[in-house]
Amino acid sequence: MNFILIAVIVLGAIGLIAALVLFAASKKFAVYEDPRIAQVNELLPGANCGGCGFAGCGGMADALVKGADAGSLDGLLCPVGGADVMGKVADLLGMAIANGEAKVAVVRCNGTCEHRPKIAEYAGLRSCAAMHACGAGETACGFGCLGCGDCVKACQFDAIHLNEETGLPEVDEEKCTACGACTKACPRGIIELRKKGPKGRRVFVSCVNKDKGAVAMKACSVSCIGCGKCEKECPFGAITVENNLAYIDPEKCRLCRKCVVVCPKKAIRDVNFPTPPPAPKPKEAVAPKADAAAAVAAKPNVEPVKKEEAQA
Repeated sequence: MNFILIAVIVLGAIGLIAALVLFAASKKFAVYEDPRIAQVNELLPGANCGGCGFAGCGGMADALVKGADAGSLDGLLCPVGGADVMGKVADLLGMAIANGEAKVAVVRCNGTCEHRPKIAEYAGLRSCAAMHACGAGETACGFGCLGCGDCVKACQFDAIHLNEETGLPEVDEEKCTACGACTKACPRGIIELRKKGPKGRRVFVSCVNKDKGAVAMKACSVSCIGCGKCEKECPFGAITVENNLAYIDPEKCRLCRKCVVVCPKKAIRDVNFPTPPPAPKPKEAVAPKADAAAAVAAKPNVEPVKKEEAQA
């Protein structure tokens, strides 16, 4: 009986000592978490899409609280929640936040089945990443859309679908949150996040082909050939041609659409505009004054015939 009592006392003492050690360790190595992080995390949509640049909404919430402590929330934006969610977060943290301009995913490829016919048949795994790893794909263009739908699978918001007639993905602007999942999924980088623009209007080069003009034209009839006409026509310096490919800077573009008119391959797309851009008016040929004077001098000088002479 004494042995049992001694064992109980010893075990109780060991448990008490262990509890005291654990209590001291929890106080010594405790990690403080700002309660505002949990509050901000509840306001975020919880999509964990990574469009904000962080691993998930928890990382975004932590960055927002740290930004508030630093005195600025610039550069922090939840693309899924948008301005409404960011406004609530700013109110919670007692901060003012600049309204970021809405963005949308755009597909920079206009090589439909009509413009870019198939020259081969792919029989492997139906994945853009797998097909890209094998080579140029089923067409002669090694830069354009592969049409396997990796971007469709990556989108959590059902905002992008493949058009069966054209073979190209199409973005639903109403559903797109600009999370960037489709841009990461595309192995050829043809999907880009661009400013949505006033009334949803935007202008961009719908091509990423960097081959020289002759080679690009053989692969796709609407490919950019890097001729530079759009660059010369743009009055705002928004277009640059590099590596045989034109690119329109959305920060400088003023949506005048002059580039759309002059592009010989129709590789520049204008979206959500009510009417097509006006065609340039032909310049009227004006004869020089010297030529007009020479024409008058060469005209024969005929005197009027008198009435009596005419009767005779």
